[in-house]
Amino acid sequence: MQFFPEMKTPRIRLCWKSSSGAVRGRDPLTASPPAPLRSVATVLPPREGFGPQSAGAISLLQARLARPEAAPHSPFAVTIVGAQQDGEVFPLPFSAVTPRRWPLGDDARYAAGVRRVLDNLRPDLIEVHNKPDLASRLARWFPPNRIALFLHNDPRSMRGGGTPAERRRLSARLGRIVCVSGYVAGCWMEGLTDVPAPVIEPNCLDLAALPRPAPADTRAKSILFAGRIVADKGADSFVAACARALPALPGWAAVMIGADRFRPDSPETPFTAKLRGEAEAAGISLFGYRDHAGVLAALSAAAIAVVPSRWQEPFGLTALEAMASGAALIASRRGGLAELTEGVSLAIDPDDPAGISEAIIDLARNSAARAKLAEAALDRARAYDVPDARRRLDQLRTELLVP
Repeated sequence: MQFFPEMKTPRIRLCWKSSSGAVRGRDPLTASPPAPLRSVATVLPPREGFGPQSAGAISLLQARLARPEAAPHSPFAVTIVGAQQDGEVFPLPFSAVTPRRWPLGDDARYAAGVRRVLDNLRPDLIEVHNKPDLASRLARWFPPNRIALFLHNDPRSMRGGGTPAERRRLSARLGRIVCVSGYVAGCWMEGLTDVPAPVIEPNCLDLAALPRPAPADTRAKSILFAGRIVADKGADSFVAACARALPALPGWAAVMIGADRFRPDSPETPFTAKLRGEAEAAGISLFGYRDHAGVLAALSAAAIAVVPSRWQEPFGLTALEAMASGAALIASRRGGLAELTEGVSLAIDPDDPAGISEAIIDLARNSAARAKLAEAALDRARAYDVPDARRRLDQLRTELLVP
């Protein structure tokens, strides 16, 4: 009798691309097909850019969180929804809202355009950023329990969130209210006692994508201000403080990066024109607007970063970027900055240039103190890395899908 060797059936691996672009596969003999991805529409404010040269803090954060590598096994596929963009757009799924000339106000036109986009996308979840009035409008047309409102600023100055009654209605109607800090959550809850407190989801950074921080003993002897050149950010206090400090710090330089707006063609204002003359007289270098990559590169090399904000910062992203970049930080305690920087920075009063100058001089003259402060700040920043933030966000999304 002739024997034939055992014939083994070859195993065939089936692969396909998900809607997020990731390649998924399975062995048909051993595994079940993966569950389909659930879709999320992240709706930006109407004036928010979504590209390397136009993005503000909200868009940068959403681009960071939406990248597939932030959560390679996420069950959610994210599409960013925003106004039409004139320039380059981040290489992520993006649906532009097409404006129409209807006899409506700007907010109503944008809401109608967002509705048309969402009708086509048919998302499982909708995330509205910084627009309580838009979230309220969308809740008329889509299931309110599948809508989350994300707040990056004090909602009491926003249309649709200015009164306790408006905030109470949205708290009761929407699936979640999400705030970037305890300070913003406290603003939302002002005058409210009978609604759930907002979820707090802080801003985040992709630490792996940041420029490598220069070691403390090799960093440039520079004192850096990075941000909008406006009174709210304490730009004038920085100039006045450095005018006092630089004569006492031979070999040190003061640098300002920024403009009145977050764009290359930012206009000159009376404030920036006056400050420019004062800065030049004090020997401070003004570099104007730089894109986000340029700001991060400067932070990774500077010995000291100063964040003298006067206004109640909702979070303090520039401070977090300075912390993650290895700079020793001097910062005010306004708003969310208090939560973020307590214990890892020198505290200042933004309206006291003499006190800011003293803090700069003390830190510049003490390399050991700079290194210790920078190390503590970097350790704090690790808690704000994007993979952890995306996991928390996906957990929140999963909870919203529960009937």
